[in-house]
Amino acid sequence: MTGNNLQPINQITVEELAKRLSSDKSSIQLVDVREPQEVRTASIEGFVNLPLSRFSEWANDIQTRLDADRETLVLCHHGVRSAQMCQWLISQGFTNVKNITGGIDAYSILVDPCVPQY
Repeated sequence: MTGNNLQPINQITVEELAKRLSSDKSSIQLVDVREPQEVRTASIEGFVNLPLSRFSEWANDIQTRLDADRETLVLCHHGVRSAQMCQWLISQGFTNVKNITGGIDAYSILVDPCVPQY
């Protein structure tokens, strides 16, 4: 996964994410790019897991797995891997992609302490 033409990535805070999750989730698609063992440790309901380490397994199917025109929120542990995924999705023609700032770690600290930190 490389990004030569780096586009500015839109961000969403974990507080904004929490508001979106508590209202109408039907307008958004949620992607978690962490490893399966990380998701087992700490997760937020409603996210589809597409681990970056398995990129070759799902990359060619991305247009059928996700809607390129739907708002897409991307999560990882701290926000670095999700930013990479956002860049790649933009390069694939996705029009409304947002990186969740601070990742699940920030979500645990600022929104829901029941989500374990690791």
